[in-house]
Amino acid sequence: MAQEEKLVILGSGPAGLTAAIYAARAKLEPLVLAGALPGGLLTRTTEVENFPGFPEGVQGVDLMMQLQSQAERFGARIEYAAATACRLTDGGSQGLTLEDGRELAARALIVATGASPRWLGLPAEERLRNHGVSACATCDGAFFAGLPVAVVGGGDSAMEEALFLSRFASHVYVIVRRDVLRASAVMGERARSNDKLEFLWNSEVVDLLGEQALEQVRVRNRVSGEERVLDCRGFFPALGHQPDTELFRGQLELDEAGYIRLPDSGTSRTSLAGVFAAGDCADSRYRQAITAAGMGCRAAIDAERYLA
Repeated sequence: MAQEEKLVILGSGPAGLTAAIYAARAKLEPLVLAGALPGGLLTRTTEVENFPGFPEGVQGVDLMMQLQSQAERFGARIEYAAATACRLTDGGSQGLTLEDGRELAARALIVATGASPRWLGLPAEERLRNHGVSACATCDGAFFAGLPVAVVGGGDSAMEEALFLSRFASHVYVIVRRDVLRASAVMGERARSNDKLEFLWNSEVVDLLGEQALEQVRVRNRVSGEERVLDCRGFFPALGHQPDTELFRGQLELDEAGYIRLPDSGTSRTSLAGVFAAGDCADSRYRQAITAAGMGCRAAIDAERYLA
């Protein structure tokens, strides 16, 4: 028999835990399923300098622990479990199967499962993550003031990352697999006209070098086979993000990239009544902790009104 819940929140990043704070204060007794990465991507970040209220910065893990404690203080329940299957209905009970086989039936569901950055798959990426390797220039660019960095990618996201990094870095290598950019003409022209950006065409990253922190990036020309070692202190693979929404494919309306569609502009409502979405799983544009938190607030208020 399924365990009945008033509100279940999938995900424990800034969106999920902010939703839990608001929902718990509204006496909705939310159950938060922390998922495969409790605390979300911020737990894999070192210092966070751009979250309001922390003028000296805060460690990503510490920030998420404080958000969780705040949610628990108001009565939110946190379970370190993930959903492996779901049976969603329009305006009905939302069914979830957990990894241990338990069944849940929720009157309302908030999906805050986040998104995962795409990596090149090099072993050194994992070893040097947060020690020079980052998937977020907006989050970490200021740490590389006066230092050379490298960006991988040829699309608009890569150009945006490179241009943003040029405000801080001494030099920005842009490593592109082809001999042309996929970016829009406007973004491409803006990037080419920036004196700090150096393009390496037909190139791919072979390895990242450094013991305690990133020191160099080894690059191979895909046409000539020639290799080159770049002195870099920062490395940003700008290959896009993959929303963690596969569980809902065929049940919730997703866009072509897999992000959850929010048909009613300005709300968190999905294509099914009683199911709401917040954070990076529904946000392909901003992907910041503070915007995810704001979306979590919105989802909790929408869920409260729905349940009322």
